[in-house]
Amino acid sequence: MTEHITARDDARDLSAFVAGLPKAELHVHHVGSASPRIVSELAANHRDSRVPTDPEALADYFTFTDFAHFIDVYLSVVDLIRTPEDVRLLTYEVARDMARQQVRYAELTITPWSSTRRGIDERAFMDAIEDARKAAEKELGVVLRWCFDIPGEAGLEAAEETMRLATDDRLRPEGLVSFGLGGPEIGVPRPQFKPYFDRARAAGLRSVPHAGETTGPETVWDALNHLGAERIGHGTSSARDPRLLAHLAEHGIALEVCPTSNIATRAVRTLDEHPVKEFVAAGVTVTVNSDDPPMFGTDLNTEYAVTARLLGLDERGVAELAKNAVNASFLASAEKAELAAEIDTYAAAWLAL
Repeated sequence: MTEHITARDDARDLSAFVAGLPKAELHVHHVGSASPRIVSELAANHRDSRVPTDPEALADYFTFTDFAHFIDVYLSVVDLIRTPEDVRLLTYEVARDMARQQVRYAELTITPWSSTRRGIDERAFMDAIEDARKAAEKELGVVLRWCFDIPGEAGLEAAEETMRLATDDRLRPEGLVSFGLGGPEIGVPRPQFKPYFDRARAAGLRSVPHAGETTGPETVWDALNHLGAERIGHGTSSARDPRLLAHLAEHGIALEVCPTSNIATRAVRTLDEHPVKEFVAAGVTVTVNSDDPPMFGTDLNTEYAVTARLLGLDERGVAELAKNAVNASFLASAEKAELAAEIDTYAAAWLAL
């Protein structure tokens, strides 16, 4: 009994440590971060949607049978974002939720094509996210940067439009740092997007495509060889290819790991089977992320607790994990050093108690 109580108390202590830990997040989606409160408010404003207006009913609505079902539900929430005011509200409220979790910096993945094709003026869209970004930094202390991603299922038309919005100097928002590729992987070959990634990278954007989430390691290789990936979104199947793991480790290409998401979308069967242990054992840099947190009934603090359990980490180990995200981010060197130092100071003070 004593051992059981001690273990439980240790878990509580670690959860408390994580709750106050300064963090960076690198893989989190704009619309997918809409809280039940915000989703229900938007659904109430757009009554023609099939999305429930009751926050409690959203838990059932956000129970997914597979990745295709997740995409279907996700797009129904995307359809709730119809005006610049919706965009601004969503963006600021996402930052508010991050601030509650001590997130200091986040690279938020945004799919502008999904909004502009629904009739939101592209200039108004950019102004809305930028206004929210500046307000979040000033009022909440959360620094936001954008990753514009191609919705892969929408094909090359969406790729062309996303690339244009990301590289047109008259439209490109100040906070934009990277270019990505999301959506289903099955039936969406990565090499076809090479010309768009080439142009985005030539414009100074960093490459961060999703790959190897619901397909095999060959998709990760394609992201590396054709898209110039500097980080990989998910990369879950990389564990099946020792040569790929060695390549990722050697070249310092971080994996944006999202454990609960991988279970919810059936990319991984159970948490105990999650390959994060294999990644770390191979020397691959792992960052912890929440992906679409309200849809998966999680948040970044929970993902840290889950990953700490899977890896057997104590507070020191969790602090090092948090610094992985800082080091793998696209922050400037001085800003990385500042946030890493804040993590070290917090951990030292906690351990001195």
